[in-house]
Amino acid sequence: MTKRLYYDSSEAHEFDSVIEAFIPPSSEQSRPSVILQETAFYPTSGGQVHDTGWLTLDGGDRLRVTEVADTEDGKIVHYLEALEQPLVGTPVHGSIDPERRQDHMQQHSGQHVLSAAFIELYRMPTVSFHMGEDYCSIDLAVPAVSPEQIVAAEKRANQIVFENRPVRVRYVTRAEAEKLGLRKLPPAERDDLRLIEVANFDLTACGGTHVGSSGQIGSILLRKTEKVRQGTRVEFVCGGRAVRVARRDYSALSEAAALFSAKLWDVPDQIRKSVEESKLLRKQKDDALDELAETMALADLHSQPETKGKKIVVRVFSDRDIGFAKLFAQRVTRTATPAIALVASTVDPPGLVFAQTSSPIPASPSSTRDSAADMGALLKQVLSSVGGRGGGSRDFAQGGVPAGSYTNVEQLLREAAGTIET
Repeated sequence: MTKRLYYDSSEAHEFDSVIEAFIPPSSEQSRPSVILQETAFYPTSGGQVHDTGWLTLDGGDRLRVTEVADTEDGKIVHYLEALEQPLVGTPVHGSIDPERRQDHMQQHSGQHVLSAAFIELYRMPTVSFHMGEDYCSIDLAVPAVSPEQIVAAEKRANQIVFENRPVRVRYVTRAEAEKLGLRKLPPAERDDLRLIEVANFDLTACGGTHVGSSGQIGSILLRKTEKVRQGTRVEFVCGGRAVRVARRDYSALSEAAALFSAKLWDVPDQIRKSVEESKLLRKQKDDALDELAETMALADLHSQPETKGKKIVVRVFSDRDIGFAKLFAQRVTRTATPAIALVASTVDPPGLVFAQTSSPIPASPSSTRDSAADMGALLKQVLSSVGGRGGGSRDFAQGGVPAGSYTNVEQLLREAAGTIET
């Protein structure tokens, strides 16, 4: 097994070791990797993501460590950007990216404090922890967490941070651990356990990297909650991340406040007001379009002679979209006068709407409907000549012509009308 130097000192960013094994690229893994006799690089595990950094060979060549992972037999694999076959036994000097390690220490230690706060206040156990590049999260084994509980847990966690309590590492047997009242006891896989203790507040088994005192966490900021399969997910950030996120949020809120010419704390009310005004304007617009379509439909019907007991209205809109064309067709065919509407919009992309006043269902199988056309079949017939696509029912059909192609839409409607009239 690889000796894990970070177990005893999360602050160790530099170390010396020896290459124990070299793993060349393969079809399953394109990157070369090495296994060292000991390492301070943390592999992805327990919800915490891996360290990155450098390995420097005796000759001065520097190898970039891009990922670190555990193996089933307890060894740690260091994936490299590039490396030719090195000699096993080659001495190396390891250097861990200190800012990334510090960030991970703050996030993971903050998670311990936050999980303990939820236990202390509400008996809400943490069932999983995830550390991402931008935010972290814990899943609580409860169906919901109220906003008041979020605020209280955040306040309690930050009290522990501000008190700067010692964070210690200790090793015990499983039998000893079972008597210590751990917040969470891991599965019975190992007899020796590594415990992380936040003095007089939290004690749990963990293999991750942690700060030396709770004050080094900096701060804990809870973000949002959401329902997940195993309970409720709580998103949070700690330390430097909390500062960056707060700055980003403040900048966005300040910009929004400037747009509204309002104070920061008035932005939610301004947004609510704008949403309500937008809904009202949308309704007024829809009502106006409906009235316009109704008026235009009645005007066209009035001026159109009957053909075979129906009026055929042909209309092309160059300044209205297909939505208005559809609305117009519906108004034409829902009046007392039986009618057929052959309507198009040339607003890109151009589209066609064919509709007719619905005819009554036959009283018996032996009877038939009147001489109404089939709008769906007619539309497909017309569009097939220009490579367009569309379809629908006997009384209503909609389709479009290929975007960017030149098509005389009005001519298509005239051809359709001629088919119905013959």
